[in-house]
Amino acid sequence: MKFGVFYEHQLPRPWTDKSEFELMQNSLAQVELADKLGYDYMWEVEHHFLEEYSHSSAPEVFLAAASQRTKNIRLGHGIIQLTTNQPHRVAERVATLDLLSGGRVEMGMGEGAGPAELHPFGIRVRDKRDRWEEAVRAIIPMFSKDSWEFHGQYYDFPARNVVPKPFQKPHPPLWVACSNIQTIGEAGMWGMGALGFSFVSPDAATAWVHKYYNQLLHNPRRLGDYKANPNVAIVNGFMCAKTDEEALEKAAGWTFFIFALGYYGRKGVDAPGQGNLWNEYQEWRKSDKAKEALRNGLIGSPETIRKRLRQFEAAHVDQVILLNQAGKTTHEDICESLDLFAREVMPEFHDRQPQHEAWKEKVLSGEIRLADLDTGRYDLYSHQNEDIVRLTPEQLKQRMAEKEKLAVAGE
Repeated sequence: MKFGVFYEHQLPRPWTDKSEFELMQNSLAQVELADKLGYDYMWEVEHHFLEEYSHSSAPEVFLAAASQRTKNIRLGHGIIQLTTNQPHRVAERVATLDLLSGGRVEMGMGEGAGPAELHPFGIRVRDKRDRWEEAVRAIIPMFSKDSWEFHGQYYDFPARNVVPKPFQKPHPPLWVACSNIQTIGEAGMWGMGALGFSFVSPDAATAWVHKYYNQLLHNPRRLGDYKANPNVAIVNGFMCAKTDEEALEKAAGWTFFIFALGYYGRKGVDAPGQGNLWNEYQEWRKSDKAKEALRNGLIGSPETIRKRLRQFEAAHVDQVILLNQAGKTTHEDICESLDLFAREVMPEFHDRQPQHEAWKEKVLSGEIRLADLDTGRYDLYSHQNEDIVRLTPEQLKQRMAEKEKLAVAGE
């Protein structure tokens, strides 16, 4: 199993004039440390206008800086919002980053969340899946074709040669955000790596990994002519310390992540520049939901974390992504956690990576046929509650249509 580190660039209030500067500098130092310690991936999100929850609105800039401070770690867009970015600019920036890093880019792609992020760009939420699929079809050929034109519903452009071309041929590995757990199956159909969150149980992990590979192999629906990237990766709240008690004490950032995610999902951006999520969070952090979130994370001593990881390994999850930079977790605690995990936990799983690769090769060749397991019982990730529920594209379109009818009736 491989391991990544995950960055939202969270920055709870109150802020000083140097808060964002220190956030970026500390994050770069952490990524540099992760590279030296042997972590395999680092992932950077793209979000807009989500104060305190994510100050990562220009991931390509941060990743470019990280590329010059690291040597081996893979640099992941986790993800690029295809809905809020012009297709040519996506291809140009990804290719440039791939050249700067010597071919270490992982290209994760997503739709963006809700009205808070999409409406300022003039994008309707109900259109985001259709826009995303069309953007994939428009962008991927730019990496290899010397002349490419596209004429679609949302994107229309004449023939051009998009330069530069990426270092990796024909393109960096492709991933898709799976914030809605149902998207894992679609990721398999599309032949893209699945970027999801932690599952509720070992049985759920096994069921969804089987679903992914069975869709990849037996029900393909590629969005273009591109190289498949068969991988399942899951993001987990993380804190590794000498004892379980110490880890739990230092892991409040994970519960802030969950609270802020739910807050923006419920309220959107209701008072730009005036809110204070950290204050709002103080009551929620004492709730049963917060306590349950801590139990579901990779939070504890090396032995506690090791036992949980073996369950993911047995389910054949390819990569576990560790979310450590969250809430007000200190730079020192993040670095100590990364170091302890790398020394006492990671080597065991890296040593067994060849066995996992052999299993995957047999699955992809058809030598091993995976059982078609029921995923219907596992329709949420472990961090999700009633405040964090992702609708399917069909459900989203239906809800928007209902809102419009109500608005017209009220006029």
